[in-house]
Amino acid sequence: MTQIKINTTIEAPNEIVFDTCRNIDIHQYSASKTNEKAIGGRTSGLINKGETVTWKGKHFGIYIQHESKISEMDFQNYFVDEQLKGHFKNFKHEHIFKQKENETIMTDILDYETPVGFVGKLFDKLLLENHLTKFIIHRNIILKELSENHQHQPPQNRNTF
Repeated sequence: MTQIKINTTIEAPNEIVFDTCRNIDIHQYSASKTNEKAIGGRTSGLINKGETVTWKGKHFGIYIQHESKISEMDFQNYFVDEQLKGHFKNFKHEHIFKQKENETIMTDILDYETPVGFVGKLFDKLLLENHLTKFIIHRNIILKELSENHQHQPPQNRNTF
């Protein structure tokens, strides 16, 4: 099992950061480098507890699909998405939001396990862990910018980051 933990400080209230983070349209915007699209379940707007979303995106040169469900949610403080179907043996992404004065500390904790034994572990150490870390950091840069500017939708008619 691999764990990636990333803290991001955002100068905006919890409720804004929380909603920006669970916004399907903003996620698609932040993941435009991998051409990630919501193709099933909730495909737009704010995802809630019990809802699913199926993503299709291009990673390592191939299109893959990943279906996840919001398994836990405590409004403005915490939510979890877990893989229902996809290429991981296990995949759980915790999103934690803590208000500290005029800032929100957003923590991503991603726990996952690759399939196919030794080959999967080698792929993880050589490529996957770094790829996922960069993916989350890039996403968080965009979430930070949008939250701090109180933008509730992705920018229109603008090149992606």
